[in-house]
Amino acid sequence: MGINVLSLFDGISCGQVALERANIDVDRYLASEIKEDAIKVTVDNYPDTIQLGDVKNIEVLPIGIDLLIGGSPCQDLSIAMKNRVGLKGKKSELFFEYLRILKEVKPRYFLLENVARMSKEDKDIITELMGVEPIRINSKLVSAQLRDRLYWTNIPGVKQPKDKGILFKDIITEGYTEREKSRAIKESESRPCISKESLMKRYNTTGMQTLIFKNKDMDKNEIRILNQVEMERLQTLPEGYTRTLNRNKAAGCIGDGWTVDVIAHIFKELKEKFV
Repeated sequence: MGINVLSLFDGISCGQVALERANIDVDRYLASEIKEDAIKVTVDNYPDTIQLGDVKNIEVLPIGIDLLIGGSPCQDLSIAMKNRVGLKGKKSELFFEYLRILKEVKPRYFLLENVARMSKEDKDIITELMGVEPIRINSKLVSAQLRDRLYWTNIPGVKQPKDKGILFKDIITEGYTEREKSRAIKESESRPCISKESLMKRYNTTGMQTLIFKNKDMDKNEIRILNQVEMERLQTLPEGYTRTLNRNKAAGCIGDGWTVDVIAHIFKELKEKFV
């Protein structure tokens, strides 16, 4: 008998991949997601997923949920965003939908993820309402990308994962890089700059672009953006996981997702709890 999972803001169901990787059997996996491309990927990989639609419209909540998971939208929380409004923002206020469902469903265990680079005020509010201190884990420990995140969970015994020493150069399909780690994959990868000049400007001045050079000389005229397989590898997804989408659509979904091996590391602490 497996566990019953409710995933809010499910995206491409990185949670299911992580549970599978942690060797935790799942009986029912219920997902709340509205992005059609993301749902398409989930259905392709996990056709038995029960789709619930918009989190704001979930009024009749499922019973017997063992694990509630979710990463509420971070756009209004991240200090990297100009004119951010924190938890009052239209997207980040969806955290309160997670909180509402957490209180009503009363799962045995829960996991909430969000960006580490948020204001102390917002972090303190979330921490008080969740009732647990977050653990801060950077995906760089288990992947080739820099992805600093906070995880609020009542899963006991969660510690920092061991550094696997994976470098950016280890996951690219061809070419060269001068950086040890890729920047965090974001939804903006779905809208790459058109010109090489624009790409290099973002790469050099803001660090908000990940580029791969086609030759050892790091010639700025011989550059390319990440391909689909490389983005999947950065999030430690199975290769081909987003095969139903083209490169740019996949980029948006992958950027919204979780680093699977971080979540699997957290979930491994649950294994003995459901034996």
